[in-house]
Amino acid sequence: MDVWLYMVTWNVATRHPEEDLAEMLGFGTSVKQRTQERLPDFYAIGLQEVKSQPQNILMDAIFDDPWTNAYRDVLAKWDYVKVKTIRLQGLLLSLFCLRKHLLHLRDIETQYTRTGLGGMWGNKGAVTIRMSIYGCSVCFVNCHLTPHDHLLQERVTDYNNIIRSQLFRARETSNIFFHDYVFWIGDMNFRLVDGYRAEEIDCLIKKGELTTLLDKDQLRQVMSNGEAFSELSEHMPPFPPTYKFEFHSSKYDLKRRPSWTDRILYRVNANVYENLTLQAEQISYRSVEEYVQSDHKPVAGEFIIKVFSDYYERVVEFLPVDLWYVDEENSASYALSGDVQPTVWDWIGVFRDGFTSLDDYLCYVYAARGSVSGNRNSMVKKVVFPDTAVRVTGPYRLLYFSHNSGCVLGMSEAFEVGCRDNGQVTQFVCRDSY
Repeated sequence: MDVWLYMVTWNVATRHPEEDLAEMLGFGTSVKQRTQERLPDFYAIGLQEVKSQPQNILMDAIFDDPWTNAYRDVLAKWDYVKVKTIRLQGLLLSLFCLRKHLLHLRDIETQYTRTGLGGMWGNKGAVTIRMSIYGCSVCFVNCHLTPHDHLLQERVTDYNNIIRSQLFRARETSNIFFHDYVFWIGDMNFRLVDGYRAEEIDCLIKKGELTTLLDKDQLRQVMSNGEAFSELSEHMPPFPPTYKFEFHSSKYDLKRRPSWTDRILYRVNANVYENLTLQAEQISYRSVEEYVQSDHKPVAGEFIIKVFSDYYERVVEFLPVDLWYVDEENSASYALSGDVQPTVWDWIGVFRDGFTSLDDYLCYVYAARGSVSGNRNSMVKKVVFPDTAVRVTGPYRLLYFSHNSGCVLGMSEAFEVGCRDNGQVTQFVCRDSY
């Protein structure tokens, strides 16, 4: 089975979203229009230099930050759901997937590494999301490494600190490079080695002599000599340097030497399974030059990866949910098969139908508090939700979350919430949403 991954990395230079993000995500006019017949299965979006003053971080801890919301608004139109976001000061990584894949994700974890000020400050570093997708482990890393032309060794040190420090609970994939697939994106800040002045680089770019410049690329050199990133691969960037531009312009700011700071690298552990040879086919690698609000250009890459087509996931099956009523206790039942291992901290969330983020639950109850019927091989549990769970009529869904793996084990069909009015049931709103 093939899974289509779409990745974006962009240093947004502390700006808030100003431009339409559809083009960057492949929904714009300069690329082939998407159709519902085939859409990317996952989007991994890594940003650097998101505005990170204390008041911004505090608000973003309570609500999604403006950038996540902006990407979410575009992707929601195509039935994507935000699975996870992790933030470290100005570093941000968000993962979205088509709704149909939600029950096929397992063992979701996040990690981060500070590398600024000798590891004490998070203005530089990396954030990571790992999970299993249809039985294959995938790790996404977004980094922002030490800047400036002459600090190459600091960037090498940053990289090695990240791979040493990030450990995961999943035993077989405790290290970044133990995963079946690794995708490493970000503002890596590698520059060109000495030899060309900014004006000379600009002249070579205008002549289209990118290969001449890439031969001087620091990242390619440290990959070749084994100092850093040698475990990963990269297609030769077919686009001009992505830094540094004048703001609101596609003209280079020649106070700095133009360079390919923004990159997408990958790794495949191809032969870890007897019955499947893993493969990642890169189908695009581009800078999106239309965007001008930052001094960096965003970079996008697309991959088709192989996963198990017949992989069976343990799931929780909700029984059909009867009509619920606002301001009343309501109940639901679900079946646990013998191979599901529930914990006392598993929980069931109430979501509006059409939710666009796994963080959008309106209320939750712990699954362990329900009553039980049946036997060990087919156990049915009933849970009761408080009268404050829903305040507005309309369609809803229930999602069962595994505490241990951070994933969705079950999702109910959509069901209606009504309102009693003198013994009659109506579907109109009874009171304002909370």
